[in-house]
Amino acid sequence: MSKPVLKRTIFLVLMALLSSAAAAEQYRWSGVDRVVAMSDPHGAYSAMVQTLANAGVINDGQDWVGGKTHLVITGDLMDRGADSRKIMDLVMKLESQAPDSGGRVLLTLGNHEVMNLVGDLRYVAQGEYAAFADEESAEERERWFQALLSTRRVQTLGGVDEVALREEFDRDRPPGFYAHRRAFSSKGKYGQWLMQKPLMVVVNDTAFVHGGLPPIVGEMGLERLNDELRAQVTDYVAALEVLNDANLIDPEINFYEHGRIAEGIAADSSLPRELLAALDKVVSLNDAVVHDTSSPLWYRGSVGCNALEEGDVIDLSLKAIGASRVIIGHTPTVTRRVLERLDGRVIEMDTGMLRSAYRGSGHAVIIEDGEIMVVAEDGTDMMAPVPHPRRVGSRDDSLSAEIIADMLENGDIVSTGDDKAGRTVVEVGRNGATIAALFVESPRKKGLNTELAAYRLDKLIGLDMIPVTVAREIDGKNGTLQFLPKNARNETYRSDSGQGSGAWCPLQRQWNSMYVFDVLIYNEGRPPTKMVYSPENWQMMLMENSNVFGTERGRPRYLAEAPLNLTSDWVDALTSISDDVLTENLADVLSKRQISALGNRRDQLLQESQP
Repeated sequence: MSKPVLKRTIFLVLMALLSSAAAAEQYRWSGVDRVVAMSDPHGAYSAMVQTLANAGVINDGQDWVGGKTHLVITGDLMDRGADSRKIMDLVMKLESQAPDSGGRVLLTLGNHEVMNLVGDLRYVAQGEYAAFADEESAEERERWFQALLSTRRVQTLGGVDEVALREEFDRDRPPGFYAHRRAFSSKGKYGQWLMQKPLMVVVNDTAFVHGGLPPIVGEMGLERLNDELRAQVTDYVAALEVLNDANLIDPEINFYEHGRIAEGIAADSSLPRELLAALDKVVSLNDAVVHDTSSPLWYRGSVGCNALEEGDVIDLSLKAIGASRVIIGHTPTVTRRVLERLDGRVIEMDTGMLRSAYRGSGHAVIIEDGEIMVVAEDGTDMMAPVPHPRRVGSRDDSLSAEIIADMLENGDIVSTGDDKAGRTVVEVGRNGATIAALFVESPRKKGLNTELAAYRLDKLIGLDMIPVTVAREIDGKNGTLQFLPKNARNETYRSDSGQGSGAWCPLQRQWNSMYVFDVLIYNEGRPPTKMVYSPENWQMMLMENSNVFGTERGRPRYLAEAPLNLTSDWVDALTSISDDVLTENLADVLSKRQISALGNRRDQLLQESQP
């Protein structure tokens, strides 16, 4: 092993060991009287500064005045916005100042911190590179250009257009690029700092993490999760830097190409042992858990899964880490206000601070005297988090379920026509907005309306899979209008295209909810055309529920042997729909026999849930 490579390897190993030991005691804090939390500045320096000032932790000179407050920032300081370096410098300064008055600044890693460390630079703004341009010499850029030129000559057997390559180099590696990469290296100011940060902390009884609490949190607990997932990042960075220094992987190559390229290079067994070891490490860690949608940095199930599927996951995770609630960022809230869900066990505080990208503003959560309040960038009076709205199907942020229901019931009929599947699609307009809806004619038997019954039952149990559905007469025919989101795709499309692996709520858990519901309503078969998704998050919607609510007992044939996961929240929901509740809410749309059969299937599901 060469001396430079050996020295780098020893340095990185020692740094990883020391940082792990030093940070182990920083995962949990207790006896804190006041906590201020925020997330996802994404380079929005001015918005962050104003929000922190309104929260009472900094003064006009951006110095700490928060006393014993613990300021928790759940990552994503960078990417998309130009001023991420100013934000990092501010956080580092406050981090050093706060302890003098008994306070603390606790930064947890977001997915974008990790992306910058491991070389996923897809969202780095030009201004972020430009902030480092003065620290990058012309000589350094020329060395890297010559290295690229040499590599291309080998790849093309000498046929390289140097003028075109120079243009490509300057486009893909703008001034400041290499200084930026040095700053995020294991020896760089920001890389060394970030690689010491945890993924999750617990302050008093509240957990703080970037994305959410996936099942892995319940399996690993606080300490092990922090230690192992952070090691995946530091080990990857160490191995990648060995390959960068050996000019085997160019720093401009994206993280998602590293594994494939490293695997190809490793086929040359004549390479020095230290390089082969680094290549093997990059291959093995390129798909490590920390980079996956099941990682607490990327997970969106805490926001995207319904309570029936997510409640047990949250409860097990909170129990494993010794907390009663979790505060998260990562997913901008649909109302751009701080939201709460799952009975306050989840607080969503990413309100899209970077206005140019997310059309939001800064907010900070304040926990004091047992109360949770929110302070805004614009200085409006403090408010409590508001409940997460019911939102089935993608639409403009301003269109709540209540507004959509009003549009479907009272809006003007703009057009009516059949789609390729022969369904009647109606366009409805009201107050300058238009939406599409499916019209389903009601059966002739007076009083029966299974479409409305399915929607009401969905709301009763908190399934959140059936779009807003209302009664409406169209062209003299009684029936229902069911909201049809734009760009909706059915299961046939999803399966054929191979998409959906990044669904906010894992598909298997969404399908489980569908199966339980179809048993409950006795749906004898749900074709792929009635399993519809919003591609932006692959949230499933159960459309067109006309031929359901049979009077049979037991399961429909297609689900006779299907294993169902009846979570404790499913059990609670089924228990809540007593015979009296079903009669009160469904007597005008279902017959007595249908309601009785529904109650029998409810009881059977509850019996199946018993150990």
